[in-house]
Amino acid sequence: MNKSRTIKSILYATPMDMGGMPIRQPFPSAKAESIDPFLLLHHADIKVPTHVDVKHAGVGPHPHRGFSPVSFIFKGGVHHRDSRGNNNVVYAGGTQWMNAGMGVIHSERPPADIHEIGGRQELIQLWVNTPAKHKMDQPSYQPLTADDTPKITTTDGLVQVNVIAGNLGNTTGKIHTLSDVNTFTATFQKGGKYFFQIPESHNAFIYVLQGKMQVTGDSEVEGKYVAVFQNDGEGFELEALEDSTVFIGTGEPINEPVASHGPFVMNNQTELMEAFRDYQLGKMGVLIEE
Repeated sequence: MNKSRTIKSILYATPMDMGGMPIRQPFPSAKAESIDPFLLLHHADIKVPTHVDVKHAGVGPHPHRGFSPVSFIFKGGVHHRDSRGNNNVVYAGGTQWMNAGMGVIHSERPPADIHEIGGRQELIQLWVNTPAKHKMDQPSYQPLTADDTPKITTTDGLVQVNVIAGNLGNTTGKIHTLSDVNTFTATFQKGGKYFFQIPESHNAFIYVLQGKMQVTGDSEVEGKYVAVFQNDGEGFELEALEDSTVFIGTGEPINEPVASHGPFVMNNQTELMEAFRDYQLGKMGVLIEE
């Protein structure tokens, strides 16, 4: 019998305004600064305005260094461009995983056909920290479509888990990561149940986008809440009390100092100042959107 983890804390995804874009942010917050190696989670569910050219909608060019900003797309799509020449659209069910490394400028816009496919963008952006030894690696970009994402479906057909990075059972995700990280998305029909077996050393959390879950036969977690687990077991069981969509993140703690400001995440203030200087000197490249 697998020993289930207990819940350490339940965090509400507070509504926030990010440059005019409404998002929700369960962490960092007063209750949880971060869940090492995960630094930040944003959940956006946005109706793309019809009076704005999609070329100017979404998030315009901005820099990053020292971590991986990752977008998990649930509705619509995201058009990614960056200063390394990557130019790609990924639609619902897909993932855009960028290791910013030594520095890159990117934009995340709605795709040109967003209004033909429903006009909504729903996504999670998760910031995954990079170990110090890899913070100045060359940037890399990994797109993953829904069709190419490995999936686990329960025998009763009530649960589908998409394995994006890391391992779950005998299924391995296709995304290459710079530390030991698992990221899964899952859809549950009411009554669906699944036990997520993960390494005991991993920090772990779930975020319920919508629905209501019973976690490890104990607490109920509703939509727009994160449950953070204690490191006291081999995994956790999720059972859907309603039809639900859930994000699951687990990772080996990096256990290094974090110095972050705006779009950069380094290990100390000197490295942060160098990041701002290098960006201003144009060392992270130039992104001209066509």
